[in-house]
Amino acid sequence: MQVGFIGLGAMGMPMTARLSKAFPGAVWGFDPNAAVVATAVADLGIKSAASVADIAARVDILFTCVPNNDAVRDVYLGDGGVSAAIKAGAVTIDCSTVGPDATRDVYAGLKAVGVGHLDASMLGSVKQANEGTISFVVGGDADAFERALPALKACGEMIRHCGASGAGNHMKLVHQTLVAGHAVAVAEAMALCLETGADVEAFYDIVTQGTGFAYSRYFENRVPRMRDGDFSALFMLRFMLKDARLARDMTANPDAYPVLASVIATMEEAEALGHGDADFSATMKALEARLGVAISKA
Repeated sequence: MQVGFIGLGAMGMPMTARLSKAFPGAVWGFDPNAAVVATAVADLGIKSAASVADIAARVDILFTCVPNNDAVRDVYLGDGGVSAAIKAGAVTIDCSTVGPDATRDVYAGLKAVGVGHLDASMLGSVKQANEGTISFVVGGDADAFERALPALKACGEMIRHCGASGAGNHMKLVHQTLVAGHAVAVAEAMALCLETGADVEAFYDIVTQGTGFAYSRYFENRVPRMRDGDFSALFMLRFMLKDARLARDMTANPDAYPVLASVIATMEEAEALGHGDADFSATMKALEARLGVAISKA
């Protein structure tokens, strides 16, 4: 079985590394950045494809991880895209976080040429990609899912088939509303500590060690980094904002979700302050600007 990966970025590169160990000598890579591909060839021992169409024609299982709806449609359905070159019977696995409408367009285009398409949205970030512990929430046909499972297991641990095409996207985006909500709620709680003079360190201990319901892994992992002034990106704020907007766009009744609207507005405020490429914990920067305080101990 030949396996390909399009999009050798922050997530795609470590996933390709794991695939190269699971399928030695049978992994191909492509990225618009030729230097990135050269690094993958040298460091991982994979084979280089010349284009999207070239890699699509060579493989039985093809992963993609690209930025947004337009990029997904272009890679799969555009001129020189996957659908024009891939062989019947192959399975494609899109790990991008995109809207279900884009996925269903790709699913229909590939089904017409005898190819199964899965939306395999990822839960986790670079750390989990390196460890091979990503969770995948997957939409698409059950037979395509079964054929793709060995490759998915090379990259992740919890792998859940959620239903028909687009179901994985739905699940990921609903999940992201909670993650984004955590970021804003934590920022507001920390701002309340700072404004009222509550002891931030004591509050951290109470949340992480107490028996209340305020605890979250996000709180435990991000608050120490925020206190150290470390907003370096583990997952960029602009990507979390994109996900929250996609979740909003799934509903026909956005006014029914005022909390989601408020979360988006706060993240937009932080992005407008220039923190879009920082970690999404930089949501805190919006609160700092409103109150004229800083969470960093420095």
